[in-house]
Amino acid sequence: MSWEAMGQPGRNFVTDAPSAEDISTFSGTPALRPIRVYVGRSQDDDPEERAKIALEELKRLGAFDRKVLLIASPTGTGWLDPGAHDTIEFIQNGDVATVAVQYSFLQSPLALVFETDTGLKQATATMEEVYSYWRTLPESTRPELYMHGISLGAWSSMHSFNVFQMLDQPVAGALWAGPPFPSYLWRQTVAARNPGTPYVLPQVDDGEVVRFSSQFRTPAQGGDQWGQIRINFLQYASDPIVFFEPNSFFRAPEWMQEPPAPDVSPYLHFVPVVTQLQLTLDMILSKALPAGFGHNYLARDYIDAWVAVTNPQPWTSVRTQMLKNICDLGRDTGCAVE
Repeated sequence: MSWEAMGQPGRNFVTDAPSAEDISTFSGTPALRPIRVYVGRSQDDDPEERAKIALEELKRLGAFDRKVLLIASPTGTGWLDPGAHDTIEFIQNGDVATVAVQYSFLQSPLALVFETDTGLKQATATMEEVYSYWRTLPESTRPELYMHGISLGAWSSMHSFNVFQMLDQPVAGALWAGPPFPSYLWRQTVAARNPGTPYVLPQVDDGEVVRFSSQFRTPAQGGDQWGQIRINFLQYASDPIVFFEPNSFFRAPEWMQEPPAPDVSPYLHFVPVVTQLQLTLDMILSKALPAGFGHNYLARDYIDAWVAVTNPQPWTSVRTQMLKNICDLGRDTGCAVE
């Protein structure tokens, strides 16, 4: 792998992981240094070749000996949210290996318009390469396999989720944050919500397979009973990337027909044409809002989601709050022990 070909997002990702010492200070027990693998877009023009390089690097670093293996899909620019990755590494005491492969240099909105298929192809190639090797390993010793993505990365990660493969040997779970409105799997899941549950924070069946969380509701509030696979959508009602509706020129979006969530203005009302323009402007400014609103997801909300999805043992609510206190200090820069 080429250090130069990683690009700045990749170099930041592989060097900014919390140290084993920091994690051990938090946990009070010996910790491992997390493994992070990142293949830059400049490494090779072929997405399948980039995926193969990622797999070989995982093997070289001993990633398949870790407890948790995370396949992460970055945003359009190649960025990965420190709040998502630092937190799972603290929660799992560093016993985590994460792999990500860059597919574009464009900001996510531009990549969505001009390179729609690039992220989908790369996520599929990466998932197929890593998953195919992972399933050849003994079930008793291979790592628990999880999927993750935020924004456009969530969309591409969902696209790589092969339902037919998962019926045989499923991944352990997935955490998708800020899923963009075109995401088919997200829309299909929302459409399957229980009658009477909110569009912006649905409940599906008894919550054994999939749950939705926000800054106002943790996945744990969906109950203690989980099935073999745990999927969580982390989404803020004020996130226009998630809740933009292309057909809002003359019809109110479904979520506007319900009482507004706490982070949505009570003065927002549907006006034909005008509302569509408002929602479009909201998308453009979705990252200009304070942390915890819009498309700016907080580490503390990832913590609740990762604890629910990965079920760390041993773990307590006290440790959840301790980690939230640490990560609240870092905000956009991840979590670091003072």
